[in-house]
Amino acid sequence: MSTRRTLHFVFKVGDRTKTVKFYKDVLGMKVLRHEEFDEGCKAACNGPYAGKWSKTMVGYGQEDDHFVIELTYNYGLSGYVLGNDFLGLTVKSNKAFAKAKQIRSYSGGDDSDVVSIEAPDGYPFHLIDQQQSKIEDSIIKVTLASSDLKRSIDYWSKLIGMKIYECEIEKYALLGFADNQCKLELRNIGKAVDHRTAFGRIAFSCPTSEVCQKRSNPTYLQIQLVHWSQLVGIEQTIKEAGEKILTPLVSLDTPGKATVSVVILSDPDGHEICFVGDEGFRELSRVDFDGDELLTKAIEADHSNEWFANKGLAKEKA
Repeated sequence: MSTRRTLHFVFKVGDRTKTVKFYKDVLGMKVLRHEEFDEGCKAACNGPYAGKWSKTMVGYGQEDDHFVIELTYNYGLSGYVLGNDFLGLTVKSNKAFAKAKQIRSYSGGDDSDVVSIEAPDGYPFHLIDQQQSKIEDSIIKVTLASSDLKRSIDYWSKLIGMKIYECEIEKYALLGFADNQCKLELRNIGKAVDHRTAFGRIAFSCPTSEVCQKRSNPTYLQIQLVHWSQLVGIEQTIKEAGEKILTPLVSLDTPGKATVSVVILSDPDGHEICFVGDEGFRELSRVDFDGDELLTKAIEADHSNEWFANKGLAKEKA
């Protein structure tokens, strides 16, 4: 399972201008690509909403070898209600740490080497005062809540195939696919996990098969069939274990870009999990150097606030 990759975490956001400013100016990330969609995703990538939405990928480097953030924006909504499911994303960056300490809305004493700060929609980030590494991902872990840590560990290690790096069975467990990848931390909160409407999603990719890896030029059809079969295997494993599949295997199109195959799962606490074929995703996720400009133009063209105001209404929270 070590050739599986941890890809990104999905946040739903209500204000792209404030959100992107936070990720760029405070965390020091870059816009990697931006895409607009006229209708909701077949795999509910934007949540359970059928209308127009956008996806913006931000991070510290290309998606081939960096864990990144996916920001999804639904045009008719102003924000989302937070639950107790997402406990934080930990970043190793002395520059982001210094930026956060300049902002009043952080927690942590003056002598602490970790500060916590919230994104505009309330998602917590924990920033470590260390220089970013060239061999290790700067985003070192995503922390999610667990109501039954033993059951969660069994699910993620035995069914998803993650290695257990650390574990204190009454407190937390740290899991991952590889030493240099972003890890998943599960923390016992001693009560039911409540996702509300701001729930996110963590995404992983499956590798090509050994057959295709040994061929110098595997065809696109061969690669797609391999990904399909591996995703079928994941789906079958979850089904046989009696766990939940939110979206059975499906192909997703992005205008002008690669088609990818995905299956969406749900862990015992309702955390959403996306598995995608690696080869198609690498093609889809290439850095678009016009991404920042495309996002700026989309924000400028977004008159949804004015539309609601002209009707004497305000955008509602989900």
